[in-house]
Amino acid sequence: MTRKQLRVGIVGANAEAGWAKLSHIPAIHGLPGLKLAAVATRSEQIAREAAQAFGAERWFSDPFAMIRDDRIDVITIAVKVPAHRDLVLAALAAGKAVYCEAPLGRTVAEAEEMARAANSLHTAIGLQGRLNPAVRRAAQLLASGKIGRLLNARIVSTTTGFGPEMHSTRDFYNQTSSGANLLTINAGHTLDLVEAVLGEIVEVDARTEILWPAVRLTDLDEESLRDAPDQVAVLGRTRSGAVFTADFNAGVAPENVRSSLEIRGSEGWLRLMDDHPYGFQAGNPKLSSNVAFETPEEASVCGGLMGAAINVAEVYAHLARDLHAGTYSTPSFEHALHNARLIDAVRRAAERGERQKVC
Repeated sequence: MTRKQLRVGIVGANAEAGWAKLSHIPAIHGLPGLKLAAVATRSEQIAREAAQAFGAERWFSDPFAMIRDDRIDVITIAVKVPAHRDLVLAALAAGKAVYCEAPLGRTVAEAEEMARAANSLHTAIGLQGRLNPAVRRAAQLLASGKIGRLLNARIVSTTTGFGPEMHSTRDFYNQTSSGANLLTINAGHTLDLVEAVLGEIVEVDARTEILWPAVRLTDLDEESLRDAPDQVAVLGRTRSGAVFTADFNAGVAPENVRSSLEIRGSEGWLRLMDDHPYGFQAGNPKLSSNVAFETPEEASVCGGLMGAAINVAEVYAHLARDLHAGTYSTPSFEHALHNARLIDAVRRAAERGERQKVC
């Protein structure tokens, strides 16, 4: 029997810029069984232009009207974090499957509320790096025991963002209250990938710094005060007993951007490396090791900004399989809640200057 085509509606699609354009749109178009049915923004003109540019059947200037539309099966939330809660709760109340970008909420409390509201509905959180084929193969290689007892790991994640200058449209990254900063985005995504490979993180110590408290807004030639960290260092321990260090560095020159995860075992090592400007969550890392391993599977979809659609497409593919089979294999809002608690533990460790358990 032919499976029903899943109709996706994206809140936050913009033909000019944005994460939806760079990853979600090519991911949906590249997967069989998915269809971009509608787009929605608060602006009628932007919504109309996005629908035309991306080939969506319908457009909405009221996102909540799209959410209520019976012709939409999956609602994707790709807007700024402060708007997530109301849109997600409305989509869940409408009985829709929901794919929300990470972080799920501005606080642990918001993430808890949305995870509770999901109940038995299918949800997906945009912690897509863990589903990358090379990352999955790295986890399998560790599980095989070929590199021996897991000893330690070192993670480095650098970005050009969160530096001393930025466009005013990105000023919200400077404010802790926005829920979107180096800690919640870069560290949140990367530590989730660490857990995908090394296992659950149970304890963290951390230090954070603000190296550029006054940020120049280049288009306005004005200064904005930053209260969110632009440098983060984490020392952690996984449930398996492995120790890791993770350094997150902002304001790096484009040619020096890199993401690396190096793991040492008693019998060998493995390494994941990538130089995507958006980090592991958007990149397609290369796996290497001193022991033999099977070549990672081909990605379901390529395209987008330097392949940014690859990992997002894996989330959609998992979600589609779950919706058809009635299973729950996709990283969900419960997974997002765990990630929120992990990042909150890092924050508390930095503020209190003492090691924190991850709840």
